[in-house]
Amino acid sequence: MPGRTPFLAAFAAVYRGQLSRGKVARMPLMFVATLQSVGILLLLRGVVSVSDVTTCAQVVAGCTVLVVAFVALNLLAQRFGALRAAGALDYYLTLPVPGTAVVLGTAASYATFAVPGVVVTAVTGALLFDLPLSGLWVLAPVALLAGGSLAGIGAAAGLLAPRPELATIAGQLGMSIVLFLGIIPSDRLPGVGWLVRDVLPSSYAVDALTETFLPSVRWGIVALDLGVCALVAVVTLAAAAGALRRAGTA
Repeated sequence: MPGRTPFLAAFAAVYRGQLSRGKVARMPLMFVATLQSVGILLLLRGVVSVSDVTTCAQVVAGCTVLVVAFVALNLLAQRFGALRAAGALDYYLTLPVPGTAVVLGTAASYATFAVPGVVVTAVTGALLFDLPLSGLWVLAPVALLAGGSLAGIGAAAGLLAPRPELATIAGQLGMSIVLFLGIIPSDRLPGVGWLVRDVLPSSYAVDALTETFLPSVRWGIVALDLGVCALVAVVTLAAAAGALRRAGTA
């Protein structure tokens, strides 16, 4: 029996395979993921006062992370739900590769096509709301870590859902929650919404990006928020790998 394939080699193989498959739908994916976020920005531009810098920064950051959530939650839940329904998970489970490489490689392939949407949304939002562009280099770690933490949740939802239709609903519901809790400042959330927001990993990515749009950036807060995202990403991807093994043996 061959030895277990190292993680990086397994990740690269899964990534290339899923990337080749995803090229067919790359343009619709890029268009839809970007259009919905830019549309929300245009809508809120007529509602939110530009003088309220904190709220404007929150709106732009929330809409930017929404592009990541569209891929990591909605599309991944659908993809893994379809793989389970078709019995295609058995193929991956017979390979000597870590389950996290399968989940992360698939997530990364979809995230590649979302990168232009993340950049376009952030730049468009900053220009619409008169926010500085100097801190946008933080987009790279924000998108990476938010994508990792949400990808584990989306993959697990698709793998554990008994039917692909339920996986689709779960992904869309999760994306809606990310949107609602991302664009509204925590002190303005109704009821116990602030508590739900604190549990949601994407909230920390939104807060990190929001901080970079403010006049005086607290880099310690940015680093702390990104650290939380990184920790949650490890936990959720490990949970998704466990869900992959469970779904394959069910």
